[in-house]
Amino acid sequence: MYFRVRSFDDYGKLSGRDIQDLLSGARIAIGEHKNDPLDFALWKAAKPGEPTWESPWSDGRPGWHIECSAMCAHHLGDQIDIHGGGADLIFPHHENEIAQSEAFFGHDFFARYWMHNGLVQLGGEKMSKSIGNIVRLKEIVDSGKAMAFRLQVLQSHYRMPLTWTAESLDAAQNGLDRMRAAASPLPVKSADDHDAELDALVVATNEAFHAAMRNDFDTPIAVAQLFELARTINRNRTNDQFNASVEDARLKLIELAEILGLDLSEPTTESLTDAAPFIDLLVELRAELRTAKQFALADSVRDRLADLGVTIEDTRQGTIWKSS
Repeated sequence: MYFRVRSFDDYGKLSGRDIQDLLSGARIAIGEHKNDPLDFALWKAAKPGEPTWESPWSDGRPGWHIECSAMCAHHLGDQIDIHGGGADLIFPHHENEIAQSEAFFGHDFFARYWMHNGLVQLGGEKMSKSIGNIVRLKEIVDSGKAMAFRLQVLQSHYRMPLTWTAESLDAAQNGLDRMRAAASPLPVKSADDHDAELDALVVATNEAFHAAMRNDFDTPIAVAQLFELARTINRNRTNDQFNASVEDARLKLIELAEILGLDLSEPTTESLTDAAPFIDLLVELRAELRTAKQFALADSVRDRLADLGVTIEDTRQGTIWKSS
């Protein structure tokens, strides 16, 4: 049983193309009896080996397009607010969803907003199981770069294609590390005085971030605001400037990053957490060795800690350590 596309006057309104132009994307399989190449199946007769259900027309199964409309209607109702999907689904799948849903329920619209994401590409081609050019998310998660991958995705607009490379993932990891350095607790209690220029930057960053997110989720602009704020915070940290404005900026960076699902806390392992007292002891030992001018031994302690994933940072207020 087919849906007669030309009986639906608004067919093609999602893609904005004339129905004649859409014919190039249609096909008629051998043995099918459509009135028009654009007509699509609502119900397919049973075939050997396929799951089937009873219907007034035959034992069979629903067509691909009708499945989505049925699920939406069952769980969300006749009309929905936001419908998403890959850019490759605009035609014919989403055009067909609109046609059958609006025709059946008699509404002027099926979804208020349509959001189509660009495709992830590898070597200039869309990632696809059939091609075999895929990088599994589990591999990225197991490598410890899941949060870096999130940042990598956010640096492209959701409607644009994303070309994945190992180098771009490493670059995102470096950017994430800079943000985390800025968001890490200050090594000393911040002074009560304020920096008017930094205060103004915090306000401007907050406004620009939310403006970008309101503008069709423009995450690249939003992320750029975070990088600018992080850069200023790290500059102040390098100069050992720890006033109230730096602390306000640090907290604002964490707050805005959380909106994007970016966790800027330092990733720690259970073993490092348990070993914290021993690491503190080694840091103190290194400080004593430096005081005694035994620099070779002090550097050896630092290097061995680095091998274990612990980074030591010397500041004017003392030495701090963090997992790297």
